[in-house]
Amino acid sequence: MVRTKSLSLSIKSPVVAGLFCVLLLYGCQAATPEDVTTKFWQALAQGQIENAKNQATLSCQHLVNLRDIDKHSVIKIGEVVADDLNASVETTISRTNKPVTFNTVLVKEKDSWKVDYQQTQINISMIPWDGVVKSLQNLGDAFTKQLEQSVPIIEKEMESLGNDLKDQIDEFGRSLEKPKDSGKPESHPNTI
Repeated sequence: MVRTKSLSLSIKSPVVAGLFCVLLLYGCQAATPEDVTTKFWQALAQGQIENAKNQATLSCQHLVNLRDIDKHSVIKIGEVVADDLNASVETTISRTNKPVTFNTVLVKEKDSWKVDYQQTQINISMIPWDGVVKSLQNLGDAFTKQLEQSVPIIEKEMESLGNDLKDQIDEFGRSLEKPKDSGKPESHPNTI
């Protein structure tokens, strides 16, 4: 015959009961986007690819690899933007003192935050283009500013051109109203 001991917990103090409930609730608290992002990138930095895959969505776990991070990387988490189903966590990974900043994308999967590694990879791949896009945006802003400054000058020039054209048309109209001189001398009646 096998005997088992039964564990019976008797909580007689309201303080102990309250502390027990707080600890129980704290232990059941869901991980935040910041927590998941930190766990994901730290696992990769430590070479623990399976732990990192556990923090990723099921649909992109096969994409998780050690290529984007090395063991000497420093990970910093920044601003978090989240709604009910999606989150974006500003992430900076410093490799050999060269920081790379991008957004780690997370989605809710079975009521838990998971890294959308595919979308995060797209964000990482756009980093080289970021400078080009900013340069084009700055160029467009400078062009717009110059155009806005030039509009009053262009308007004045157009008004002046319009006035000159009107004056020339009026002068041309007056010249048409004058009798034409045919170049022949006028003949007077009763003269030879």
